[in-house]
Amino acid sequence: MNEEINLLSDNERIERIADHYKAIIELLGEDTSREGLLKTPMRAAKAMWYITSGYRNDARATLSQAMFEHEGSKIVIIRDIEFYSMCEHHILPFFGHMSIAYVPGNKIVGLSKLARTVDICARKLQVQERLTTEVAEAVSETLGAKGVLVICEAEHLCMKMRGVEKQLSITETVDYTGVFKNDSSLRQETLQTLKR
Repeated sequence: MNEEINLLSDNERIERIADHYKAIIELLGEDTSREGLLKTPMRAAKAMWYITSGYRNDARATLSQAMFEHEGSKIVIIRDIEFYSMCEHHILPFFGHMSIAYVPGNKIVGLSKLARTVDICARKLQVQERLTTEVAEAVSETLGAKGVLVICEAEHLCMKMRGVEKQLSITETVDYTGVFKNDSSLRQETLQTLKR
């Protein structure tokens, strides 16, 4: 990131983003002085700042806040964590849900931290493939899990609103680490459980 931008406060960055939105709206042929659009550039800038909050948060630090010693669980599964992200190719939303399974080492994590991790990784310009891997790696590395398996299913507005305009398409990505790489029967059993 360029040095000048690094020196700006959050409010200064949001102001600049609003200026760019105003210019874009005008380039599209709209009148930004009309009543309905007067506050739109700032609203859009604040929305984009929120939607991309993943750039200003750390998934590993979030997971580290609620780790607990525990032995005995064979596998922990949390299903259908909803998320919203932005396609880095068209800056259009993609959204869906993610399921995470992990085999603990000697630590477990508070379940809400897994959901927060998904949000942090999703709230930036992303591709679904990288999003899935980032979640799997963050959970695996931070918890020292014996294995992590992540399934992500999403709908992409870049495929629905433009381009091929396929309304019913769903994209699924899977990533896994550790024992899920080495034990195909465990991987298949877990995938079947997650897809129920």
